[in-house]
Amino acid sequence: MPETVFGKILTGEIQADKVWEDDQCIAINDISPQAPTHVLIIPRAGIATLDDTSEEHTALLGHVTWVAVQIARKLGIDKQGYRLVWNCKESGGQEVFHIHLHLLGGRRMDWPPG
Repeated sequence: MPETVFGKILTGEIQADKVWEDDQCIAINDISPQAPTHVLIIPRAGIATLDDTSEEHTALLGHVTWVAVQIARKLGIDKQGYRLVWNCKESGGQEVFHIHLHLLGGRRMDWPPG
């Protein structure tokens, strides 16, 4: 497991406000939310960036996306709408080098982002 805050959350070294957990990923409320709902879906696989994924990870990436949809429904933001964001590397806004998907909702998501 990578030495990141997410790795420490996955091993239980750091506690987090979990909203989902299964054998492939966990989801936690972001400690610095950018929207009323801001959940991070974190695969258990220790992959640093999206560029480090391969064809063998397609099912995992699909599962993480499916989990985001389930959480959006559970939290009631599916009717109004929400945004899913993958950040990749520094210029893409990635701060923790363990891939994770952002689920943002509860307000209007303007365009362009960033």
